Amino acid sequence: MRSIWKGHIRFSLVTIPIQLYSALESEADVSFKQLHKKDNGKIQYKKFCATCEEEVPFADIVKGYEYSPDQFVVLTPEDLGKIKLQSNKAIDIEAFVDVDQVHPSRFETTYYIGPSGDIAIPTYSLFVAALQKTGKAAVGRIILREKEDVVLIAFQDDTLILYKLRYPEEIRSHNDVPGVKTEKPSADQLKLAETLIMSLAKSFDEIPFEDRYKDALMEIVEQKIEGKEVVSIEDPEKDAPVVDIMEALKKSIEEAKKLKKGA
Repeated sequence: MRSIWKGHIRFSLVTIPIQLYSALESEADVSFKQLHKKDNGKIQYKKFCATCEEEVPFADIVKGYEYSPDQFVVLTPEDLGKIKLQSNKAIDIEAFVDVDQVHPSRFETTYYIGPSGDIAIPTYSLFVAALQKTGKAAVGRIILREKEDVVLIAFQDDTLILYKLRYPEEIRSHNDVPGVKTEKPSADQLKLAETLIMSLAKSFDEIPFEDRYKDALMEIVEQKIEGKEVVSIEDPEKDAPVVDIMEALKKSIEEAKKLKKGA
C-alpha cells in the first residue's frame, strides 16, 4: 500500500507524523473502454473550443469562473497562488465530537492513517487509545490537491481512519424531495412492520456483501471470451402482483421466521 500524502496530525502542542493511504480498492470495479463499433479502435477525447471550433493544446487552456451566463473571469496560476492557507502538511484538529452527531450524508471519501516511521508510533498509539477511551472523533482540516477539506478522524481497532466530509452547502435539503407526504399508518400496520424489522435484525458484520452485479457481469464476459451464447437471467420480481400491505407484512414475517430457522 503506497501513501498518497505525508504530514502531521496537529492539535494544541501535540504533533503526530503520519501518512495517508487510500482505503478504496480501485481494482474491485469493472471498467469499460469506449470503442469504435466499426473496428474496435479506442475512442480518444480531444479538447475542443466551441467558439473557434479548433482543437486546443493543453498549454493554451486556462481556468475560468462563470459568474453569470457566458461571462467568465479568468484565474491564472499566479492568482491561485495568492491563496495562502495555514499549511498543506498538517491536519489541524479543531474539535472532538461524537461520531453519531455527523449525519451519514456528510461522509465522502475514506482513507487510512498510518504512523510515519517508528518515531511516530508512541504518539500515534496514544491518540488511538485516547479516541477509544473517550468515544470521540477528531474534526480537522487538510489540504489535498490544492483544496481544503474538512475531515473526521476516527478509529477502527488499532488504526486511525480519516473520512473526508462534504460541506453543508454541498448537500441538498431533504425537504426538497418531491412527492414526500406524511401519512400516519394504522397501529396494526406499524406493529407488523416493527415485528418484521426485528425478525430480520442482525449484526452488520454478519451481512454478506458480495457484488452480485459484478459477478453476473463477469460471468457474461467469460461466456463472451469463450464464444458461448449469453443467456439472460430473468428477474423473478418482474411481474410480481401487488398485494394488500397487511397481507404482505404477515407473509414477510413468516418468510423471515423460516429463514432464521434455516440459518
